Formats: sequence, C-alpha cells, structure tokens
Amino acid sequence: MAEGSVERVRAALLALGHADTITEFPDGTRTAEDAARAVGCTVAQIAKTIVFRAGDRPVIVIASGPNRVDRAKVAALLGVDVKQADARWVRDVTGFAIGGVAPVGHQAPAHFLVDQDLLQLDPVWAAAGSAAHVFRTTAAELARMSGGRVADIRQE
Repeated sequence: MAEGSVERVRAALLALGHADTITEFPDGTRTAEDAARAVGCTVAQIAKTIVFRAGDRPVIVIASGPNRVDRAKVAALLGVDVKQADARWVRDVTGFAIGGVAPVGHQAPAHFLVDQDLLQLDPVWAAAGSAAHVFRTTAAELARMSGGRVADIRQE
C-alpha cells in the first residue's frame, strides 16, 4: 500500500509542476520530531498534514510541526462544523495512512488550509505517502499545489 501511495504523491507532484524531491528515510518519519531528526531540520520546518472531518468531506490542515491546530479556528475559517477524523476514515477518504498523509494526491476533494507560520520557513518538508517518505518544498508551493488558503490555525 505504501509504495502505491508514494507513487501517487510522486505523480501528483509532477502533474502540479513540482520537482520530484521525495526522499526515503528507512528509520521513519511518522511524527514531526522523527521527520526533523531524519531530515536534519527544525521541527517547525516539518509541514504535517492533519485531517479533520466536515460531514463526509475531509478538511486538510498543513501545519508547522510544533503547532497544535485550533479546530474552532478551522471551523470558523471554513464555515463548517469540523470534527476529529479516525484513522480508518482518513485512510478511506485520502488514500493515506496516518503518519504518511501527504498534502497532495488525495482520492477525494477536500478543504485545505495552510498554517501561516510555515511561510517564514524555507525549505519545508511534507509527508510523501508513507511514514518513511517526505518531500522538500516551500509553504508557498504547498498552498499553490493544494489550493489551500493560508491562515492562522495555531492553537494558542
């Protein structure tokens, strides 16, 4: 499953005009801390993908590694009720397992938000379809490729 997910991300990146910057880290990049250690960057430079649920539609928040997402801010920004999504639902609607959810290559349309804190960082690294693969990019590219709105989503 992971290999197919990584290839789906690779195809999405290329289709969106982004270079294939996917790198594999066999020791894993499941958490922002793991990814930062593997890549050799700060935790803030890890663009983690958090999935929430608005009815049957996924809400994808691309957040800076140390930031906790404020669900109330997300709901207000999108004008929809936002709930936690369980692991099975995340896999079913995105095609990715938690720990490897990429910001591109999703199976279903989603609402996207990009943490404004990421804009201050370059480069950033995002999951590439598995808990051992990430890709190098910028926050501006994440917003462009996902169609996401840059916003303040950080929980104070």
